[in-house]
Amino acid sequence: MEEEVLGKAYDGRLMRRLLAYIRPYKSEVLIALVFLLVNAALQVVGPLLTKLAIDRYLEPSGRPTRTILDPYLSSSPWTGLLQISFIYLLSIAAALICDFGEQYLMQWVGQKAMFDLRRELMAHLQRLDIAFYDRNPVGRLVTRLTTDVDALNELFASGLLMILGDLLMLLFVIAAMLQLSPGMTGFMLAVMPLVIVVTIIFRRSVQQSYRRIRVAIARINSYLQEHVNGIAVLQLFNREEKSRAEFDRINRDHMEAFKDAITAYGWFYPVIEFLGMLALALLLGYGGFRIRGGALSLGILVAFFQYGLRFFRPIQDLSEKYNILQSAMAASERVFRLLDTPVEIQSEVRSKPFPPRPAAIEFDHVWFAYKDEDWVLADVSFRIEPGETIAVVGHTGAGKTTLTSLLLRFYEAQRGSIRIGGTDIREFDLEQLRRNFGVVLQDPHLFTGTIAENIRLGTPGISDNQLSESAERVNLLDFIQTLPEGFEQPVRERGAGFSTGQKQLISFARALAHSPRYLILDEATSSVDTETELRIRDALGRLVEGRTSIVIAHRLSTIQRADRILVMHKGKLREIGTHQELLALRGIYWKLYQLQYKDQEFAREPETVSGD
Repeated sequence: MEEEVLGKAYDGRLMRRLLAYIRPYKSEVLIALVFLLVNAALQVVGPLLTKLAIDRYLEPSGRPTRTILDPYLSSSPWTGLLQISFIYLLSIAAALICDFGEQYLMQWVGQKAMFDLRRELMAHLQRLDIAFYDRNPVGRLVTRLTTDVDALNELFASGLLMILGDLLMLLFVIAAMLQLSPGMTGFMLAVMPLVIVVTIIFRRSVQQSYRRIRVAIARINSYLQEHVNGIAVLQLFNREEKSRAEFDRINRDHMEAFKDAITAYGWFYPVIEFLGMLALALLLGYGGFRIRGGALSLGILVAFFQYGLRFFRPIQDLSEKYNILQSAMAASERVFRLLDTPVEIQSEVRSKPFPPRPAAIEFDHVWFAYKDEDWVLADVSFRIEPGETIAVVGHTGAGKTTLTSLLLRFYEAQRGSIRIGGTDIREFDLEQLRRNFGVVLQDPHLFTGTIAENIRLGTPGISDNQLSESAERVNLLDFIQTLPEGFEQPVRERGAGFSTGQKQLISFARALAHSPRYLILDEATSSVDTETELRIRDALGRLVEGRTSIVIAHRLSTIQRADRILVMHKGKLREIGTHQELLALRGIYWKLYQLQYKDQEFAREPETVSGD
């Protein structure tokens, strides 16, 4: 799985692409950098002020000390201590303001950058062809836009500048300690090999935990997506207990991975704290010896204790930031792989205008396979005249729906061409091509919103009168008028609460409201009851009126009035003609007709005999 790949802790190529998302906000980033630099410098001020207060007023060592504050400090101990305390307070307040400013700005930049990235991902997903979704489960794509983008947000908000801030603080603290006492700085650095070893062990431990966490989250997303969508089947076959057991296993993997990460953090910080205290203990012994010998002042020793606390804190932070950086690099690799997925089906640079008037549709020796040369359509040729209603019938898997998918350019034919008005559809702008088609599918899809929003689908220019007229023409208006809020009645996810027939009628109204020139009905009545089918069949007659229509159906009763019927069998166009012409051929269509109506024929035979 992609989630298992850890990747490098730093990849310059990926980082350059990531930084492009914060380039529009470079002013805010520069201000945050200034705050960061000032804050890092202010961390050095406090111990120096403490040293100055002790060595000048509290425990004068007699050794000359020169600072830039000398001209401004009073010779009186009380006044001098108040002055130093006030300066210390100002430095703390300034550090607080700088810390808040830097955190706020980078959180803001991170959110804006991730907003832009999510928007780009969503736009790219909408352009990708249907074949891409055949290969990639929805749960994985949801993980890209949620978990992976959140990992990148953490990098921007608390990763990049924080790493720089920790490094600056370390440099400033080491420089200040070296200036005060190189010997004591050596004692402080003596524990660094142990700190490095502990950090490496911690990093490897957390690294594996984070990998397992990412894998578990991806599996949870995928499992929930699949089983929530299939909840009806789950309950129908009494699979609840089995499903709970499977989910418990996945959920437990997630919990165990987090437990390992918690354990790693639980021992890492105390160990680093112990090593820090060990270094301070060494300082106390060495510094006390130097003070008794008069080679060191008490103020320097106290300042080193304060620097020691500041020295180990960024080391702890850097260890955690390393894991954030590595997770972000792995996440960016997956996100950019998705963004770099080529859009196979797109408009040409110089597209031809779509025919302004109804034009003929022509399939010319079309071959198509979803994979390799396993042909779903083989050498299919036919022509649909303007205003003609064509029905397509055949067994399941005969290639009926594939015809319309190719016509709408959801897939590209490997051989042959499809033309509208004599122009290959690949030469049209993709948006213009699809805008001229209205489609009603077997499984109508409703979005969360209102009935009016589901009919309009965001298309401007569809007035309330057009909504009512479209609903009335497809026998939907009576139902809408019985609802408490009419067209503004809320629609829940996937149209929950509406019957299949009601959702289908809304789909018919949607197609009619957009006034398409061409209409495709794909098994539009196959999943409704007889009464609803009669209502839809009546609506269907009004819907195809004056339009070039392609009707795909299993129920032959819905297509007997079609101008022509195409009979598909094993990917090939076997028969073509009217209902009566095809029955007279006594071929595939006749057999399909016999299979569907044999019960009715058996029921009529006794009546015929008694009549004779």
